[in-house]
Amino acid sequence: MRRPRAGRTTPELLADFGHPLPLSPPEEAEQREPRLFQPASQRGRAKRGHGRAPATAPASVWRMTSDQAAVLWPFIAGPGLPPTGALMGLDQLTGGCFYADPGGWVLNDEIGVTNPNVFVFGKPGRGKSATIKAFAFRLMPFGYRVLIAGDPKDEYEPLCRELGVQPITIGHGLAARINPLAFGPLGQGWADLPAVEARRRVAIVFARWLTLIRGLVGSQRIGENRVPFGPVDEVVVKTALAHLTGHSRGNTDLVETTIPQLWHLLDEPTDDLVAECRYASTRQFLDETRLLRDALGQLVSGALAGLFDGPTTIDIDWKAPIQSLSLSRLEALGDEAVGIALTCLNSWSRGMRELAAPGDLRIVVRDESWKQLRLGPEAVKSFDADLRLSRRDGDVQVALAHKPSDLLTAGDAGSQAVAIAKDLLHLADTHILHGQDPAVADDLHRLLGLSEIEQDLVTNWAMQGRGRALWCIGDRRHKVLTVLHQAEQKLFDTDAAVRGAA
Repeated sequence: MRRPRAGRTTPELLADFGHPLPLSPPEEAEQREPRLFQPASQRGRAKRGHGRAPATAPASVWRMTSDQAAVLWPFIAGPGLPPTGALMGLDQLTGGCFYADPGGWVLNDEIGVTNPNVFVFGKPGRGKSATIKAFAFRLMPFGYRVLIAGDPKDEYEPLCRELGVQPITIGHGLAARINPLAFGPLGQGWADLPAVEARRRVAIVFARWLTLIRGLVGSQRIGENRVPFGPVDEVVVKTALAHLTGHSRGNTDLVETTIPQLWHLLDEPTDDLVAECRYASTRQFLDETRLLRDALGQLVSGALAGLFDGPTTIDIDWKAPIQSLSLSRLEALGDEAVGIALTCLNSWSRGMRELAAPGDLRIVVRDESWKQLRLGPEAVKSFDADLRLSRRDGDVQVALAHKPSDLLTAGDAGSQAVAIAKDLLHLADTHILHGQDPAVADDLHRLLGLSEIEQDLVTNWAMQGRGRALWCIGDRRHKVLTVLHQAEQKLFDTDAAVRGAA
């Protein structure tokens, strides 16, 4: 069967009646630039060495909400930190480098950090010490010097020797002695000071001494309870110190005193001291200061006798890149003795920094800080005072502990010591959280406010390798891997003894 012939087109019909349609001008071909690269197929070019694959990678399609998508692809909530300060390693979320600059963070309003202090938590063996050593070592070229205010395990000795500094070891039978009641730089040129400046310095020095004595007395026990230190005790101690230094007599050159001299004056008080403290008789003075005197006497004759109760015999070069005060010889005396020693060293080092010149920046490392916090509320207050001074003098206070709940061991649940210790976390705007066991997850949420994803980073990802840590800087979170140079690995190694035993 033949198909019907197709009809005529519109232009043909119009042409029959003498009305041809105008023709459109031909389009000019588009001039294209020559290709720099020849196109390749999806599987690559079929040529040796050109990446051709026999099959394409399978692609899977997922539908989810934005909060669910963050589980598979961690979105970046905000920009990374500025590249200032010490290069620490890699930011695992952005894929870029991670820099630590605690002083610069305080000056940058966009970061939301108000103090340069750092708390470091981590299970032993997760790279906590190595990270802090790298942190301190790499900030030295930026003007920081380092003070290790008590090294219980000599972990910083190799670094000191590498930098040409001999660590100072404190222990029985050694020559090093430190007087926590030393004046420090504030005692220099006293006779030439204006009256107003002299009174200001007296207030600072006596406040530091009272904080120390309060912490030392409060570290002693009556059974299960700590020795109290009330306002009356404070008046007695302050008056006795004024007598011993000559301040009560208006001397222009004040005399340095020691804890044994303070105890001896309280144990054998003068009539002037008794009257000035408003006691009716020497008998009443002795009866009502018995606990105070016995606590000081225990410090004078106890396990630390001869270490912190005489004139300072060491001469520290404060211009050296690092200084370390070793307490490894005291480890056998127990945690309480080491905690008392740390309290004395912290007070003394604070006194040495009270007239720091502008630009004299220092990183003060407080290792095993939990041992000091367990000495009771007064020792916690002393630690609190050290952290609060960081913004004034620019020092970076770095405190190390195993886990955040270590702060809760400062006293009984609900006690004043625990309340103060918990507040210490707010005096450090930077928290470095190395690997922890899953049992610590609740503490991470309760004390630091970490979300479930952030808790998992600490208890899972950070436990899978050394040097992994969640850096909490203000309200920012950074998943950081600390990278050590081969030479640094030898200096910062804290497991050499373990490997040697194996």
